Amino acid sequence: MHDVSVQRLLTHQFSALNEAECAPDIYSWLVDETSMTARLAAYCQKLEVSIVKEGFFSEHALTTEEHGLVVGHAEDARFWLREVQLVADGEPWLAGRTVIPESSLQGPEASLMALGTRPLGHYLFQSSSLCRDFLTPGIMGGLWARRSLLRLAGKPLLLTEIFLPASPLYPPLAKGSLPCTLQPLQK
Repeated sequence: MHDVSVQRLLTHQFSALNEAECAPDIYSWLVDETSMTARLAAYCQKLEVSIVKEGFFSEHALTTEEHGLVVGHAEDARFWLREVQLVADGEPWLAGRTVIPESSLQGPEASLMALGTRPLGHYLFQSSSLCRDFLTPGIMGGLWARRSLLRLAGKPLLLTEIFLPASPLYPPLAKGSLPCTLQPLQK
């Protein structure tokens, strides 16, 4: 999946699901409160982070849904936006988008801007101040997804994760079939 298609996919509308709307084995992935990085790493030899986009952006770079979930302080005019792919043994398995208000990047949390190719999960799950406001399973762009509002030392960050077709979340498919309605992008 090309970076431009990941960027477009990560800004699709998020549609929440309830447990009855998907198989139990899939639902267990979508509501797993442990590190998804660690869970995916158990299924491959090498898991790497590929950065798609990272840096400060104005609130205009946020989707309407993201804006409603993370904009809570009048002083937050800028947001750290990180879009990545988790690539397992050369195949993209997960696309992630993290939105962090600038005011959340004070103190130790400023190191979130220097993760580079280190997975966000490695940082988050080492923090004793991590808590989760919610974890919502859903669909984005025809693919399984989940969205979580996390807090580090009480400071919010919004994480959206989309499971790409090659990930172990999807059952093996007949050659040439897709588990979703994702349309190829026109360049």
